[in-house]
Amino acid sequence: MSIPLNPLVGFLRKLIRVRSPSGQEEEVVALITREMRALGFDEVRIDENGSAIGLIYGARPGPTLLLDAHCDTVGIAPGVAWQHPPFEAEVVGDVVYGRGASDMKGALAAMIYAAAHVDRSRLAGRVAVSATVMEEVMEGVSLASVMEEIQPDYVVIGEATDLGLNIGGRGRSEIRLEAPGKPAHSSNPHLGDNAVLKMIPAIQAIEQLVFPEDPLLGPGLMVLTDIISEPYPGKSVIPSLCRVTYDRRLLPGEHEVGVLEALRAIPELSGIKVSIVRGRYETYTGAVLDALKFFPAWKLEPTHPLVQKALKGLRAAGLDPTLGAYRFCTNAAYSAGRAGVPTIGFGPGTEARAHVVDEYITLTELQTASRGYLYMIHEICR
Repeated sequence: MSIPLNPLVGFLRKLIRVRSPSGQEEEVVALITREMRALGFDEVRIDENGSAIGLIYGARPGPTLLLDAHCDTVGIAPGVAWQHPPFEAEVVGDVVYGRGASDMKGALAAMIYAAAHVDRSRLAGRVAVSATVMEEVMEGVSLASVMEEIQPDYVVIGEATDLGLNIGGRGRSEIRLEAPGKPAHSSNPHLGDNAVLKMIPAIQAIEQLVFPEDPLLGPGLMVLTDIISEPYPGKSVIPSLCRVTYDRRLLPGEHEVGVLEALRAIPELSGIKVSIVRGRYETYTGAVLDALKFFPAWKLEPTHPLVQKALKGLRAAGLDPTLGAYRFCTNAAYSAGRAGVPTIGFGPGTEARAHVVDEYITLTELQTASRGYLYMIHEICR
């Protein structure tokens, strides 16, 4: 079984040329659904959030396998020069450059072409491919509506694994600390209560925390990402509020209540409000994604039937995958972390290529990934 390279690369280049930052994916979703229909998908639809879904039906009853790749990308940092323009999809030798090439339009193209080339006579059940929106701002939230509609038995996330097989992933949460103060003229600081000074011991205490470590996923983390005081800018006034945001990387078994209680128990945080940030984003369809920014970690055992079937399929495709885990957060935070649906990760590219200048994917790994998806589909849906 093989997948022609030229049409696959041509489709990827079209995807890269369409700008699709989070909340502005309408044009790329239209391109994706057109390609799915042209490739003969049995059913193509767009859900309420604007995610594209394509379905291939097998010859007999069987499981539903969902292959998921998000179609939104991060933006381009102003004033940072690219050697290869981010939206021209330039091909140099074995490499395609452009925003989203590795994260993750390459995997999306490979999934779509793999599903389109399955042998329906051998396929049991059905295969769905989703191009989900808004993943870069809210991991797994738009995938939830896709899964409610499709009801998959298994999920494959296409985030970069360097063609290895990932069986787990760290989660993340956005934690906010707020220290209250009392304003006063800065010439009379004793009449006020400086919120920033109240926050400093809390920050220092958090820096001393030691988090558990998972043999597969690595350590839990808590990293300060921003700090701001009010009023801002401060002009001859003692700050009346200090707000700090942390990125908390999660391990399996960590939940909202436990994470918050552990922080609130720190003596230096007494009197400081600790909460999980609530995200609220509007999709291009006008639907609103509203959820706490707490995206759980997940892990499958190497002996799980899905893992074993995926390994068998990938080896039949000529790969020799190692088992690993995502150190960053993916849509699997919902599929596995919240919904409990067996999930694995497999994709071209590496974690280090995401969100960088001159992002790229090689044609070799693109074709290899598509072949890997094809053989996994046949092994899982048999």
